[in-house]
Amino acid sequence: MTDLPPPPNGTPPAQPELFSWEFATDPYPAYAWLREHAPVRWTTLPSGVGAWLVTRYADARQALADGRLSKNPVHHAGESAAKGRTGIPGERTAELTTHLLNIDPPDHTRLRRLVSKAFTPRTVAVFEPRVRELTDGFIDAFAGRGEADLIHEFAFPLPIYAICDLLGVPRQDQDDFRDWAGMMVRHAVPGQGGGPRGGVARAVKKMRAYLVELIHRKRGDLGDDLISGLIRASDHGEHLTENEAAAMAFILLFAGFETTVNLIGNGVHTLLAHPAQRDALQESLSAGDSTLLESAVEELLRYDGPVEMATWRYATGPLEIGGRPIAAGDPVLVVLAAADRDPARFAAPDTPDLARRDNPHLGYGHGIHYCLGAPLARLEARTAFAALLTRLPDLRLAVEPAELRWRGGLIMRGLRTLPVEFTAEAPPVR
Repeated sequence: MTDLPPPPNGTPPAQPELFSWEFATDPYPAYAWLREHAPVRWTTLPSGVGAWLVTRYADARQALADGRLSKNPVHHAGESAAKGRTGIPGERTAELTTHLLNIDPPDHTRLRRLVSKAFTPRTVAVFEPRVRELTDGFIDAFAGRGEADLIHEFAFPLPIYAICDLLGVPRQDQDDFRDWAGMMVRHAVPGQGGGPRGGVARAVKKMRAYLVELIHRKRGDLGDDLISGLIRASDHGEHLTENEAAAMAFILLFAGFETTVNLIGNGVHTLLAHPAQRDALQESLSAGDSTLLESAVEELLRYDGPVEMATWRYATGPLEIGGRPIAAGDPVLVVLAAADRDPARFAAPDTPDLARRDNPHLGYGHGIHYCLGAPLARLEARTAFAALLTRLPDLRLAVEPAELRWRGGLIMRGLRTLPVEFTAEAPPVR
């Protein structure tokens, strides 16, 4: 999408088209228009569901932490008309709705407490050797060819196998999860009604059936994994139902891998499109300094992050956001991608600066629903970027930038493919 032409006679330009394929490629000019002219705007989505879009940073941060905005779809005034169109495809029919993205306190507080210990920075650090092993293994598979699709061969499998290990899915079963997850990533378009949702629903049902069976199996053979931890908590009076345990494992798989797929894919795309920034990061890594890598991950989350909009919220009563009255039952979508490019909060927001220090981005949300898996995602991203830039130093796009295609969606933002080429490296001896 190109920049909007100057308006005649000082009148504001017409609102750019939202949710087209051109918009999916570059939504940021349209979000800039909304921030300036209609920062809290009622919009009818392609699915037919109406929602308020919140695009300014200050309003977005307030909305994300506002307890009057519920995550529970029961508060949606248009529930009967929107049934099945405001969540993850298939989660209703598979009875997987009682997870962290759909509930409020006190249930949210109870369930989050059960899994929070698995995602502290200290706990995740113990997992770092396995993430490095996976990262090197996937690069080994294509490094000798001199070309690869970084989405399908790297960014996608890395987080799915990592989260399977964390949950305790046996290695021999993890390929099934890769297949089910692939169906969801390729075809699920939450909130837009697109894609073969029947196929997605079947994949979700298969995943649920497997998780329930795995939970039963692990009750007789508990380990150090997260599912075993959920079972122990349930056995010690935390009252975790079977549906809650399966839904918790499901959402950790779904949210835990898709966001990281897009963080790695979008991040590599940004680095390749801004060679000076990429060169600075490579020089820093060559010098053995990880400082720039840490801030680079945060800037890539801000500049073109994996989550375009926070998941659905519903007003439990009348309230105001940005001076606009919101009625009880109205859905609200906080546009993280727009808020994180707000010039009122970030200097030169449309230019990536990997050394940016003042960077309180909303890429992983804010408030009690802040992304639980953020420490693991950051670890995976740091490991992925460092390995790619170190082992494949002349990494470059194998197609013209205009040929890249983005997955049309509402919540997530990510590339369909990312074809790259590089100087092939000799196979390592391991």
